[in-house]
Amino acid sequence: MRIVSLLPSATEIVAALGLGGHLVGRSEECDWPPEVRGLPAVTAARIDSAELAGADIDRVVRDALAGGGSLYALDEQLVAELRPDLVITQDLCPVCAVSGDDVRRMQRLECDVLSLDPRTVGEVELSIWQIGNRLGTCGGAEAVVARMRRTIWAAASAVDAVPPRRVVVLEWLDPPFASGHWLPEMVELAGGQELLGRAGQPSRQIGWDDVRAAEPELLVLAPCGFDAQRTAREAAGLDLPAPAVAVDANAYYARPAPRLAEGVAQLAHLFHADAVEDPGLPEIRMAEATAR
Repeated sequence: MRIVSLLPSATEIVAALGLGGHLVGRSEECDWPPEVRGLPAVTAARIDSAELAGADIDRVVRDALAGGGSLYALDEQLVAELRPDLVITQDLCPVCAVSGDDVRRMQRLECDVLSLDPRTVGEVELSIWQIGNRLGTCGGAEAVVARMRRTIWAAASAVDAVPPRRVVVLEWLDPPFASGHWLPEMVELAGGQELLGRAGQPSRQIGWDDVRAAEPELLVLAPCGFDAQRTAREAAGLDLPAPAVAVDANAYYARPAPRLAEGVAQLAHLFHADAVEDPGLPEIRMAEATAR
């Protein structure tokens, strides 16, 4: 089985199933596990987000989508040369990856296309089962899901009897976006009350006045695609209305893959440090401006 993954979460899942050796191509954003970075990249982002501030990224993305353009360039010739049996992509978010429809329109593509569109923690687990079933390793999928559930259960059990913390998770900072999809569930599992996010629904733009009015005890800064260091730089010039912590959203929050379970464990510690041990994931407390 020769696999081209256009989706970082799918690449992570394939590797977690023990089948990373079947990957022959990846998207430019596929970076976990580290060894996949040596694979040919068959997509490239048309926006150099590393060189733009968050507000500029938001503006460029909105302009591109309004004009009907794609945010990614797909190297059809390279995909054909790699001769995949399966291409894995998504239709959930036009900002995240090449869509399944774009892949199916490739004239020289003669293989299966699997499109993943999880919106909840349960559907993330379903994605693992879908890939495992397609690759003939249902036992591997069961093991990966079981590990996720053990991590989540341990965190959720530890905070079950404590009052929930009032929390706002932001998936973008300039402009602010309230959390959506699986993130509000992660907050609830970790012993928090998400004040503005909507479980199972897309993230949505809000205003800083909305954040202030919600009166959160803690802001979790988790812009899609950013690590903790990049997030802290973006947040440094903002007048944040509550104590805030920047986290590695790219690895543990925005990507619907097994490491979401570790994100739940980190949230549980951030909300209830007396009840849950620090899992040691990257974080930057904005008030303290110190990082691990």
